[in-house]
Amino acid sequence: MGALIGLLAGLGLVLVVWTFGDPGWRPQPRERGDGLRGLLARAGLGEVQPGSLLGLCAGAFVLASFVMLAVSGVLAIGLVFGLLAALLPLAILRGRAIRRLREHAELWPDAVDNLASAVRAGLSLPESLVQLGERGPEGLRAPFIRFGRDYQATGRFDESLDLLKDRLADPVGDRVVEALRIARDVGGGDLGRMLRALSGFLRDDLRTRSELEARQSWTVNGARLAVAAPWAVLLAMSFQRDVVARYATATGAVVLVVGAVLCVVAYRLMLWIGRLPTERRVLA
Repeated sequence: MGALIGLLAGLGLVLVVWTFGDPGWRPQPRERGDGLRGLLARAGLGEVQPGSLLGLCAGAFVLASFVMLAVSGVLAIGLVFGLLAALLPLAILRGRAIRRLREHAELWPDAVDNLASAVRAGLSLPESLVQLGERGPEGLRAPFIRFGRDYQATGRFDESLDLLKDRLADPVGDRVVEALRIARDVGGGDLGRMLRALSGFLRDDLRTRSELEARQSWTVNGARLAVAAPWAVLLAMSFQRDVVARYATATGAVVLVVGAVLCVVAYRLMLWIGRLPTERRVLA
């Protein structure tokens, strides 16, 4: 036990020294889109209130805790699986947000090409955006349809663009929207050329990112399986009360808590090591 405490204390000291030695350790300003509301927007569920999401997490915690307590008869097991169930909606939302961002990344080059063609054909900027709701990529039509309704209802281009950015919740969409805003405010004779260059850049970035994700997918999936396997075994053991009765003791509860913490730390470390650079919404 003394060796373990010394190891943890040394690790903590190393992390503290590393933090203060890194010039980029200081917290960066939070961009708009952080938090539960930003997560819901990135997942395409901007109409859902964060309170509803928290209520769903709390309900999942209570339900899973009672069910596992009834099955296993061990309070610690019920609480652990309750916490896992409470985190499940957040994990699903994050996965949905990542998939939505990936799908949009595949669609934006065609959308930007459509915008460039519309601008080259002489359409006004509002008309160019509205026509994306009719002829643009299927996955991006809904936000531009609502942009057309907002613009027809108010006639205010800037406010309609702000609403469009909030619905898209996409860094590429931010750049496109701001370029169109500047072109309308100060004039932009090179807007079509800029949009075509942006389309080519997006295609190159998508090609490179797809190759990287394909190479690391088996590693990420293997790490996820390794994290989930112990809890799947514990779930199967919970149906045999005589087997899991030892977890009803203080030592058993400590084992469960330490195992849960280690799994979370290992999973987050895996995500941090294998993460790919993502563009931030600096124009949000």
